[in-house]
Amino acid sequence: MKFTSLTDEAYIALTGLTDYASDMINPTLRLGVTGLSRAGKTVFITSLVHNLVNGGKLPMFAPLANKRIKKAFLQPQPDDDVPRFSYEQHLEALLGKDGRHWPSSTNRISQLRLTIEYEPEGFLARNLSSGVFNIDIVDYPGEWLLDLPLLDLTYQEWSQQALLATQKAPRDVIAKPWLDYLSTLDADADEDEQAVQEAAKLFTQYLTDCREDEYALSTVPPGRFIMPGDLAGSPLITFSPLDVSGSARRGSLHAMMERRYNSYVSRVVKPFFINHFSRLDRQIVLVDALAALNAGPEAVSDLKNALGDILKCFRPGNTTFINAILGKKIDRILFAATKADHLHHTSHDRLENILRYLVKDAMDRSDASGAMFDVVALSAIRATKEKVIEHDGEELPAIIGIPESGQKLGDDVYDGQEEIALFPGDLPENPNAVFAEEAPSQEPQENGFMKFRPPLAKKLDRGAGPESFPHIRLDKAMNFLFGDRLA
Repeated sequence: MKFTSLTDEAYIALTGLTDYASDMINPTLRLGVTGLSRAGKTVFITSLVHNLVNGGKLPMFAPLANKRIKKAFLQPQPDDDVPRFSYEQHLEALLGKDGRHWPSSTNRISQLRLTIEYEPEGFLARNLSSGVFNIDIVDYPGEWLLDLPLLDLTYQEWSQQALLATQKAPRDVIAKPWLDYLSTLDADADEDEQAVQEAAKLFTQYLTDCREDEYALSTVPPGRFIMPGDLAGSPLITFSPLDVSGSARRGSLHAMMERRYNSYVSRVVKPFFINHFSRLDRQIVLVDALAALNAGPEAVSDLKNALGDILKCFRPGNTTFINAILGKKIDRILFAATKADHLHHTSHDRLENILRYLVKDAMDRSDASGAMFDVVALSAIRATKEKVIEHDGEELPAIIGIPESGQKLGDDVYDGQEEIALFPGDLPENPNAVFAEEAPSQEPQENGFMKFRPPLAKKLDRGAGPESFPHIRLDKAMNFLFGDRLA
């Protein structure tokens, strides 16, 4: 990407070289975990840590399957200026004495250090390695990642892109209140704080509405507008695109919007890239593909574009000493379709193939980098079971779970206690079919938005022992992301 200056690149290279030298003494991997809102980042991290710390069932995670993991435990994180991932709080929500519920979503960057003591493979490795490995898990909202392309765009270019997007359905309908207000503004008029605030409020509402289940659109930068955190009410997130061209007149509404956009890019987006994103070794991108599939072809196409934008932000490549000097590379990237437990296992391959199809073009462009890419359908915590049910003389594959209180299906409203069976239907065999106007979807459609309560953590065996959460292919994801570093 072209947005960094020579000074920025020098800082990135120095930080990467420092991390590389530190890793030689104290082996550490910085794992980025991201995904767009409601993709399951918090649940993924909590289940990963809980299963490792408690020796969960992870048959596809080779180091544990080969009985080389001695123990895993949490340690104080290394970066004092980054909030700690609230593992214990999230775990309590999932196991809660006052009722199990899903933990709150990621709305800021956070970090957690997981340390693994293991037995290295081979005689030489056992004598040279300390057998201690740290995984620094860096959790951050995918909406922040979608902000990185703004570093390459001027205010005018960004405005043009944002306004052009509203010419297509369904954004044309969602954006109408904001666009109607913009039509009353004169960009060359004197700056007006009230006008800017109103435009920013309507623009933010448009971005928020784009993410509703009905539309499930993914490309909604700037990310901090819908996840403001401590920036709420700040001029840094009080601006809006305008239909402008040419230079802004000093003191004009155009100049005011442009100044705040540039401040957002330089003081919010750029520090995130330099201080956090550029230091990652490996990355998993969690994707709620089912929400897009149920919303229709426009949502699927928007998700494809968003995933392409996300991959453009990464610096894929081999991890070498030379790369450490030039700037750290991400050598493994995993795209994971979450909520696989909302489907019968016979459709998991199809879900995986659909996600692979959505990221194929972007991955093909990065093939020469030397990095490894993969795709998996998973559920970090499995909330349903499977059962074959006879219906009208026909055997149908069903999923069984407990809907959250207040969930509806047809005329039924559930109280959070009753277990129900659903027929999730089949995903299309041909991934390209998801872009068709009459794209096949899950049946009944309500299932795509059904929210099930978390399951009870179960004993690993019939005797006393640690508890672990059931999952689908969490171990496969772990093996790809860091299994090789425990060899």
